[in-house]
Amino acid sequence: MMCISFRKRDVQNNYTQGGSSMKVYRTDEIRNVVLLGHGGSGKTSLVEAMLYVSGATSRMGKISEANTVSDFDKEEQKRGFSISTSLVPIEWEKAKINILDTPGYFDFVGEVEEAVSAADAAVIVVSGKAGVQVGTEKAWELCDKYNLPRMVYVTEMDVDDASFRQVVEDLTARYGKKIAPHFQPIRENEKLVGYINVIKNAGRRYTGIGQREECEIPDYCKPNLEILRDSLMEAVAETSEEFMERYFNGEEFSIEEIRAAMRTEVMDGDIVPVAMGSNIQAQGVANLLSDIVRFFPSPDKRTCAGINRRTNEIFEANYDFAKAKTAYVFKTMVDPFIGKYSFVKVCSGVLKGDDVLYNADTEAEEKPGKLYTMCGNKPSEVSELFAGDIGAIAKLANTRTGDTLSTKAAPVSYAKTEYSVPYTYMKYTVNKKGEEDKVSQALARMMAEDVTLKAVNDSENRQSLLYGMGDQHLEITASKLAARYKVEITLSTPKVAFRETIRKNSDVDTKYKKQSGGHGQYGHVKMRFEPSGDLETPYVFEECVVGGAVPKNYFPAVEKGLQESVVKGPLAGYPVVGVKATLYDGSYHPVDSSEMAFKTATIQAFKKGFMEASPVLLEPIASLKVTVPDDYTGDVMGDLNKRRGRVLGMNPIAGGKQVIEADIPMTGLFGYCTTLRSMTGGRGTYEYKFARYEQAPSDVQEKEIAARAAEE
Repeated sequence: MMCISFRKRDVQNNYTQGGSSMKVYRTDEIRNVVLLGHGGSGKTSLVEAMLYVSGATSRMGKISEANTVSDFDKEEQKRGFSISTSLVPIEWEKAKINILDTPGYFDFVGEVEEAVSAADAAVIVVSGKAGVQVGTEKAWELCDKYNLPRMVYVTEMDVDDASFRQVVEDLTARYGKKIAPHFQPIRENEKLVGYINVIKNAGRRYTGIGQREECEIPDYCKPNLEILRDSLMEAVAETSEEFMERYFNGEEFSIEEIRAAMRTEVMDGDIVPVAMGSNIQAQGVANLLSDIVRFFPSPDKRTCAGINRRTNEIFEANYDFAKAKTAYVFKTMVDPFIGKYSFVKVCSGVLKGDDVLYNADTEAEEKPGKLYTMCGNKPSEVSELFAGDIGAIAKLANTRTGDTLSTKAAPVSYAKTEYSVPYTYMKYTVNKKGEEDKVSQALARMMAEDVTLKAVNDSENRQSLLYGMGDQHLEITASKLAARYKVEITLSTPKVAFRETIRKNSDVDTKYKKQSGGHGQYGHVKMRFEPSGDLETPYVFEECVVGGAVPKNYFPAVEKGLQESVVKGPLAGYPVVGVKATLYDGSYHPVDSSEMAFKTATIQAFKKGFMEASPVLLEPIASLKVTVPDDYTGDVMGDLNKRRGRVLGMNPIAGGKQVIEADIPMTGLFGYCTTLRSMTGGRGTYEYKFARYEQAPSDVQEKEIAARAAEE
């Protein structure tokens, strides 16, 4: 019996000795792989098993013990799930695999989009116990969008109620014949004891962590093995006419032929291999690492093009190390202790520490000084980074996520990654007086790191707003501010920007008279107020004074009075829109009249005239688009009705989904993200934009006017 050990003990431990140097890898020796999947499917524990099996660490960290390499942030350790993407390079079979471990929860989709933009292939992690989930579907959609070759890895095969067969059946039902399991678990007493390599048609039994030996294929595995092997051979046969002919003649393919055909098919996305294992026992992980090196493309097999800003010509980078140096900044990490790191993917050329780079986006020169490869939050210095490699540069002053670094001689820009737009927002208030600046500086750092976080000053409603991908995202942001930057904020429901206008006409006569020793004050205006019909403009001012009853030089003062009045309406203190004011008569005093007096008289006239012209509150209405699978349309439309939304129509789109279009008051959007996710199992998405103002229903008006009065 042959005993096989796949524990790479001879690999130098570059990760535990923070700051030690790492070997330089050529483009064809690099694999950039993103781990995708539903939250809790086992991505981070898979990274731990990979590090251990490759010899990079001497023991595996556990999420429950908050000691994993990729979940290094205090918030991640506290909550037990990933919040940001981390980079973990693994050396295996003379290759460097840059693993990008991404969060599975939808609030942190920006981190996933950053990682996917830098990856050349993906491993979709599925729990053998929980099976195919909505996060699995979203991962697949992302791979389609970015045209990424992919594999599926089924975790938790050591758990008694895990089912590899069920996962394979569910994947095949969704994605068809391209699903190709090339391992089959051998289970005894509901425990994973070994596996069958479908390509080699051979069994292996685990003898301990990192140990396995050859074994006979158990009889109970043979019927399923035959099915798996047939579908794999059929997929291989379809790669060429010669193979198809041999397949129909009943000829066997060699292991090398199967692997070569699979490599081609995997790169084209025509085959999606499915592997399995246990992260806790580090079983199946060595096979996965070998498959990554064997089947996934090195960066030079992928295309990549930008624009040369000097010549306006297309720059075909294609991860060619012989071309001019260019690198795309796909992520920024701002750590209070170790500072700012810009994560780069080198798109062409070879980056060196002493290079002078040029940022065409900010037109600034940057001097990297040192290049690093990151393992979690531990930097290891590296002398150079070849095209296709991923590394980090510290303290770049004028460079943000999405920028391109190149040379001044060939200033290149790559298209910026498209990120999901944050639609959930809350008002935030700083808990301690005098810490406003500290909070805004801390938020600026966090926004540099997180592209889907936005802080907005809403001056009209005198409130500060925080936008994110969901309620959890905003709550974690507040928690990070307290833990990292020692400043505290409170999140609350934001005020909505109502407007005030009138529906009828009014006519007022107002005199402002004040007598105090010496000069007095005198201003007298007769004004008409009516709806202007234009809700975009606060007011329209006209005068038709006859015979100089009010001298022309006081007209600007009257308009100034109107300008001041519309800022805060008399009804509930909201800005006024759509009012036409006409000055038609009045009187003046040759000594006591002044601009001040006419301005004050106008302000008083406006208040009176506005309240007599049937004033109403207008509420902002948004155009909303909700994308959901067909099954959920009824629930979603019912919920929109409850929120005073008006459904305008439905459009079917690819993938059995519908886009529901509706008009909805902005007040109806609070908490919508959470409701939509729970209603659709996380499958629904939405977007909206401000459309117009409409008169609010009387109960809404009354409530708002009472609330404002109580505030005042």
